[in-house]
Amino acid sequence: MKNARMVVEKNFKLSEVDPKLFSSFIEHIGRAVYTGIYEPGHKTADEQGFRQDVIDLVKDLNVTLVRYPGGNFLSGYNWVDGIGPKEDRPVRLDLAWHTIEPNEIGIDEFVDWAKKANTAVMGAVNMGTGTPRSAGELLEYCNFPGGTYWSDLRIKNGHKEPHNIKTWCIGNEMDGPWQICHLDAVDYGKKALETAKIMKWIDNSIELVVCGSSHSLMPTYPEWDRIVLEHTYEAVDYLSLHRYYENFDNNKEFLASFLDMDNFIRSVCATADYVKALKRSKKTMYLSFDEWNIWYQKKQKEHPWQQAPEILEDQYSLLDAITFGGLAITLLNNSDRVKIACLAQLVNTIAPIFTEKGGRIIKQSIYYPFRDISKFGRGTVLKPIVIAPAIETSYGDATMLPTSVVYNEEAGELNVFCVNISEEEDLLLNMDLRSFGDLEMVEHIILNGDDLHAVNTFDQPDIVKPSNLPVKDGKVDSLEMVIPKVSWNVIRFKTK
Repeated sequence: MKNARMVVEKNFKLSEVDPKLFSSFIEHIGRAVYTGIYEPGHKTADEQGFRQDVIDLVKDLNVTLVRYPGGNFLSGYNWVDGIGPKEDRPVRLDLAWHTIEPNEIGIDEFVDWAKKANTAVMGAVNMGTGTPRSAGELLEYCNFPGGTYWSDLRIKNGHKEPHNIKTWCIGNEMDGPWQICHLDAVDYGKKALETAKIMKWIDNSIELVVCGSSHSLMPTYPEWDRIVLEHTYEAVDYLSLHRYYENFDNNKEFLASFLDMDNFIRSVCATADYVKALKRSKKTMYLSFDEWNIWYQKKQKEHPWQQAPEILEDQYSLLDAITFGGLAITLLNNSDRVKIACLAQLVNTIAPIFTEKGGRIIKQSIYYPFRDISKFGRGTVLKPIVIAPAIETSYGDATMLPTSVVYNEEAGELNVFCVNISEEEDLLLNMDLRSFGDLEMVEHIILNGDDLHAVNTFDQPDIVKPSNLPVKDGKVDSLEMVIPKVSWNVIRFKTK
């Protein structure tokens, strides 16, 4: 067993966590919408056809925003197809995923669903086949009180009160050649700027997210980010970044994915800060990590022109969940710049929630670390001193104990999140918490097991789930504890 030491000082503060860090994503892809959140005739469906069992789990995750409606789908989507009487809505070909889109769910219905799920909508406007004008019309439809064509049409469609969607993405992954009507950085930057101007003229209370690089392996990264920001820096509020990870039969590298995510964030911040200096700006550009997850990007089965086929329905293992936990820790530890983060996605498609058409629902393994950070990661991120062994990886030397500490003074809670990424050794951790005075250890949640490849199924939905380890009784200001190999841990204390 190796040793590690952690010193937590309550005055060493990084930042307040923006609640939007605990957001997610629903795209019109596969079964995310149809037989995911929406399935008329299901035994739990409400009067609008929304599955109550899905809503209950989304509530349990305490998701702050849900990005909608895409995703690659966005770049070919005409939002007007999804409003008005359902019987009058056109059925379209979705070129992004080669499926049939019935348009039974549109912006009005999704806003209704979000309210039922105790979350809010992060809207998105089409920068592929769409125009700056159509983006403005969508915003007018959603946010303007009334007395104009588009706002009155919303009222006619049954929503008298504005939707008041306050966060908007200006397109999706426009750096990607796979995107419908892909643009180069200069053309996208110009189009995004004009779109931002129109949208903020309509509602200057909104926040806008401009497309950064869709991942760090793009040949245009980070030049894309620089060029786009040089066009849009003063007009937008966030720069987006996306990144997914998968296991290429190398557990050590996979468990160290958090280090690559951290390097990516720091590089994007450096690029944004260069543009800040170039423009002599006083404004700091924040980041929206609005797609992140584990995703096994294997070749998919062909589903030519079907409605709601099974697309990207990854089954997540215990190992996936522990790696996911390291990524979540990295987002917390960069909360001074990353203000929005969207787990992609929420239901069925690379998702923590998985449904059976017409039937059951299960929590995938990644459900649990996301729920933990969403529930216990709100407050002030501290900067602990952690001394732990390092593991050599292609990303650099990765600490064996990635850690984040969140202090919620109002709730009187100190929560420590950590992962032991070693497959061979437990860690004996010495924690020095004296700056908080006497604490009461109230919980040690752990997610681990002997079979790293175990997954939850409909017949065995609880193969992978967290458990609780014994806690130290009485008042503590320091303690020693074992952090088992390959494990996700949440260690919770009550303060005075």
